[in-house]
Amino acid sequence: MLRTAIPVTERLETFRAMLDHACATRGAALMGICNITPDSFSDGGRYLQLGDAKRRLEELVGEGADLVDIGGESTRPGARPVSDEEQLARVLEPVRFAVSLKACVSIDTTSPTVAEACLAAGACAVNDVSCLREPDLAGVVHKHGAALLLMHARGPQEKMRGFSQYPDAGYGDVVTDVVAEWKAAAARARSAGVPPEALVMDPGLGFAKNARQSGDLLARLAEIVRAVEVPVLVGPSRKSFLATVDVDAAPAQRLGASIAAALHAWREGATILRVHDVRATRQALDVARRLEQKTLGGG
Repeated sequence: MLRTAIPVTERLETFRAMLDHACATRGAALMGICNITPDSFSDGGRYLQLGDAKRRLEELVGEGADLVDIGGESTRPGARPVSDEEQLARVLEPVRFAVSLKACVSIDTTSPTVAEACLAAGACAVNDVSCLREPDLAGVVHKHGAALLLMHARGPQEKMRGFSQYPDAGYGDVVTDVVAEWKAAAARARSAGVPPEALVMDPGLGFAKNARQSGDLLARLAEIVRAVEVPVLVGPSRKSFLATVDVDAAPAQRLGASIAAALHAWREGATILRVHDVRATRQALDVARRLEQKTLGGG
């Protein structure tokens, strides 16, 4: 994992250097998740206290996360909206702490106000799960010279949040439609000054997609990678569409399915894997890569 300081005037350079280093050494960057919320679908409430959040961030960095993603607003179905003030009360000190660990930090928010404060505190990227619902968010990213991780989603905030029940007829061809809608959002970001090299595409598994649609996007990820021509981030970790193979598995019991999905995404060309279980995913990725190179065990 890259261990450099994060100059506040060189956020995008730091982010791109992290990606280059991770891809050269592991084949993909691992984004470790730190949800500072009472109601996230998998780990809600575990890191809401500052001390617990700091321990989680130390754990993620120690396990080999190349990037840590800090969020203060749950996107699970039925989660309530969280004000900018409350989000900042949850995430600002953890962002500063992660920066002090010399971690590359993304702030998971759709709020321009929250993004502004966290980028000023040293975060190098904004993870926007709304497909640029707030146009001003792109301007904030441009102002700070940061990266924009732009996820495909549909609908207003109250309907978009974690919405995983979606009609089969909601898409003509899910890959074609997702790519076209994402490209439209990316064009809006570019018109606000965000350069193409600052963009990362996330197909938004589970967001305005049912299990079949999420599975199709993952299975056909190579088509997405070729179509968007920017790094692709995939976040299948513990999501409900994985439970189609084990309907009784709670989110924390979906580790095997999560790793299988992550390895498939890596083989299909994903550049960033967003995961809860950094050590386990790192081990799987490292073993798979060494087996392909016939170097497992040395040599």
